[in-house]
Amino acid sequence: MLDVVLSFAVILIVFLALPLIIGQTEHKVMAHMQSRLGPMYAGGFHGWAQLIADGVKFAQKEDVIPAAADRRIFMIAPGVALVPYLVVLIAIPIDRGRVAVDLDLGLFFVLAVMGIGVLGSIMAGWASANKYSVLGGMRSAAQLMSYELPLVLAASSVAMAAGTLSIPAIVEAWQWWWLPWQAIGGVVFFLAGLAELRRPPFDMPIAESEIIMGPMTEYTGMRFALFMLAEYAGIVVLSFLTTVLFLGGWHGPFLPGWLWTMVKVFVLAFVVIWLRVSYPRLREDQLQKLAWAGLVPLALVQLALTGVVKVLT
Repeated sequence: MLDVVLSFAVILIVFLALPLIIGQTEHKVMAHMQSRLGPMYAGGFHGWAQLIADGVKFAQKEDVIPAAADRRIFMIAPGVALVPYLVVLIAIPIDRGRVAVDLDLGLFFVLAVMGIGVLGSIMAGWASANKYSVLGGMRSAAQLMSYELPLVLAASSVAMAAGTLSIPAIVEAWQWWWLPWQAIGGVVFFLAGLAELRRPPFDMPIAESEIIMGPMTEYTGMRFALFMLAEYAGIVVLSFLTTVLFLGGWHGPFLPGWLWTMVKVFVLAFVVIWLRVSYPRLREDQLQKLAWAGLVPLALVQLALTGVVKVLT
């Protein structure tokens, strides 16, 4: 019982700390890549106070609920967007034997719960009584439907390779030659995960130049901050899942296993930030075409390749 409590305590600390670290990292990386002054100078030494300034700003903003909004749905939507990522972390191992709950159907559980997080944006868009928010919610729903399929197919390929749906067992079965073997699936999984998180260049639901801020248009203060925290928490979860499914998790020479996991997670998080500052936003038709004409066929190719190799071996 004590072990379970300690595991949940560690997960809670990781969940609270890592999104903030990723957020600060994004500030710094974007500041260097796009010459943004605030994150470079806020607080003096190398902009160390930018994240604190953002937190104070959100805390000071008035909590406004539109008169025509569905108040109950409007208020719980940020929690629906955030909490599923905390739940997902209980099934993701950091090191050999270091996982809160080792589920036999862990991969199925993780993918199912991740899909719930997107519902927060759909709920926020509908409950806000704002046409731009509704459009953003509809776009979120369309992205969820389009990119959930390649995400699941790519994850299925590595589960087929390992012969199990238990995430720790998948990492245990991982071999270095899986890197080229499962490379297509890894790229598809990562891109589909970015689209489900609505991260640039897949941020059509919150396209500021078209629909203001999409589902979050009417949100202010700490409720808006919860949506931002959910986005960074989603980056952490996506990086962890890509690491344990396709990059071998804790496998690596010389360093402790948990450190290898964290190094891979932060490298992937950096890639997420790099993509944001490097590529323009896709049009809605381009986004759908990428999913159905690009990622789905590639995921099917990966499944076929995995099946052939399994039969031959």
